[in-house]
Amino acid sequence: MTETDTKAEELEQTPVVHVAPGPHLSNTALTTRGMMTDVLIALLPVLAVAAVVFRWYLLKQLGICVVSCMAAEAIFTGMRGRRPRLGDCSAAVTGAILALSLPATAPWHVGVIGSFVAIGLGKAVFGGLGANIFNPAMVGRAFVMIAFPALLGAGGYVAAGGWAEVVSQATPMTDFKENALVTPLWELILGTTNGSLGETSAIACIIGGAYLCLRRTASWEIPLGVIAAAGAIAGVDNLLHPAAEWTALHHLAGGALLFGAFFIATDPVTSPLTRRGKLIFGAGVGALVMIMRLLSGYPEGVMFSVLLMNALVPLINRWTVPRPVGGPTPKEE
Repeated sequence: MTETDTKAEELEQTPVVHVAPGPHLSNTALTTRGMMTDVLIALLPVLAVAAVVFRWYLLKQLGICVVSCMAAEAIFTGMRGRRPRLGDCSAAVTGAILALSLPATAPWHVGVIGSFVAIGLGKAVFGGLGANIFNPAMVGRAFVMIAFPALLGAGGYVAAGGWAEVVSQATPMTDFKENALVTPLWELILGTTNGSLGETSAIACIIGGAYLCLRRTASWEIPLGVIAAAGAIAGVDNLLHPAAEWTALHHLAGGALLFGAFFIATDPVTSPLTRRGKLIFGAGVGALVMIMRLLSGYPEGVMFSVLLMNALVPLINRWTVPRPVGGPTPKEE
């Protein structure tokens, strides 16, 4: 056997390693459709409480926003010359999150406009699913809040003469901010209060959020950062104002803090990639929420806090690049 034949035989026996660009997924079950289905399942406790408290108001908002988001997805995807992929459920999740962030009494056109803005400006203009910088549902929510302040302000949550008693009351955050009235903690935990459709029940948000974290659809570091930062600032505020009846637990259980921590801030597309970055991102959201609650005229601040931290995600990713094994790559002289 010649030397050339020997080398050829060695090459044939050498295993071929194919290296492709990242990301490299070790779990093929983590598909977009699977993750979106997990989110919809996790929303079931929140939807159940909202159905009991708000009844047909929930069905109206949910139907309007989900159908509108799916229609917008089909239209904007078709405009880009691509086939709509409504089966991945991402548009349905955006619609559900948007609907649950609206007051029960918001008119139908608010949900339709918010849905088209969420898909169009929040996702399609960036290139579609996976390329957007900001959380689409919060983009739509911010747009309609600015466009229709009277319908989405504090007064927009109260339906005069409404059949549901809870819808004729001010939200706990507004009551505290404007009238210094403190809602009992157990009502905030159970959800028998007015507010956005998905934010009223702390226990429902925790149950759904725990499911997302256990399924690893949501990164536990983000809600941990949100709750830890908000709780720390609220605790300091309690120490500075010991006579205040609105405690740190009221801040954590009230408003959209838990709903935002588990279902909005954890969006994998618009949150950081590294574990340290996720903790920083979550802490930033929680801190901004408390700053807005304590120092601004807004009774709530989850939406703006998430959008502001979304804008910082590229910087957070750069700041928290993990150290390579063996140390940093030596620079050429």
